[in-house]
Amino acid sequence: MPVIDHDALRRHAIARTFFKPTTLLRAIQRLGFVQADPIRAPARAQDLILMHRVKDYRAGQLEARYTKLAVEEDALVNYGFLPRETLALLHPRVAKRPWDEEMNSRAAEVLEFIRARGRTHPQHVQQAFSHGRVEGYWGDELNASTQLLDGMHYRGLLRVARRDSGTRVYEAIEHLIQDDSPEARHARAGALLDMIVALYAPLPSASLGYLTSLLGYGAPHLRVEARNVLKEAKTRWGHAKVDGEFWYWPADENPAARSHRIEPERLRFLAPFDPLVWDRRRFERLWGWAYRFEAYTPPAKRTMGHYALPMLWGDRMIGWANLKVEAGTLVPDPGFIDKRPRDAAFRAALDEAYYGMAMFLGLEE
Repeated sequence: MPVIDHDALRRHAIARTFFKPTTLLRAIQRLGFVQADPIRAPARAQDLILMHRVKDYRAGQLEARYTKLAVEEDALVNYGFLPRETLALLHPRVAKRPWDEEMNSRAAEVLEFIRARGRTHPQHVQQAFSHGRVEGYWGDELNASTQLLDGMHYRGLLRVARRDSGTRVYEAIEHLIQDDSPEARHARAGALLDMIVALYAPLPSASLGYLTSLLGYGAPHLRVEARNVLKEAKTRWGHAKVDGEFWYWPADENPAARSHRIEPERLRFLAPFDPLVWDRRRFERLWGWAYRFEAYTPPAKRTMGHYALPMLWGDRMIGWANLKVEAGTLVPDPGFIDKRPRDAAFRAALDEAYYGMAMFLGLEE
């Protein structure tokens, strides 16, 4: 019988996440969740994730096609994009910190305004209401209306209808009332954790526990139920003990299956939040080195660069690359864990990856 070891887990992780490129909607449905990030270096994280999974995908297409897709921007373990049907598992969402009477009154006024107006840009809310300014997430100041709209979206009063040059445009939404019985709540928490396991598997036990805690962002009202589902891990998901640590994956998958095919001469640049990269603990277990996301690290303390994209060559993570666009040309700055490979196969794979990135970015030549 095939052995499940770190080699098998590595092949399983790669083969299951890089499915045959498909349509944009089907790729999002297959993944279940695509994490978003506003930094564009050289493209936003959601675009870098989708370029490997959507046929002929180009940077910005998700934002351009969003209004025609059955997808939503919302919170899961992080903020991102998910299939519209997933909203029924997340809403009605009950925030951990309830608003006071004043905030509820403001929200009610703004909600009435947006219902009457339809799709509304935050500038129009700011022009109609004087909410002042508040401290932002990073210590800066934000317009209080912007924070209010964000809170209304999180609480399920609004949805993102589209984006205008990256800015969220909102419209009112009403979510269906859900069965609030203990059994139904447990089932919703289980479905959400099944989705998370399917996205990030195979997962070491500590990472599964961490993701269960992070689900408190998207479903704070199901925290107790999520912890109870986690207790059922060994009966709910496939698992094995590898080097003293339990790993988990969907029950109908086999990490040791011979059907897991890896393209040995394919090189990919991966977003810092790609499902294959996101779990830094798993990354280090499977590839033997610690990847660091240093966009918010002072430049003098960076070891890999502002927005280092891990480089996957076959089944090996051989290093990273910082990619910039200058005067319409892709300018790469690669780094390697060991010595840079010198064989012709690697040079060809690297050139092909650079060309694919240029096409993805719309640089033509």
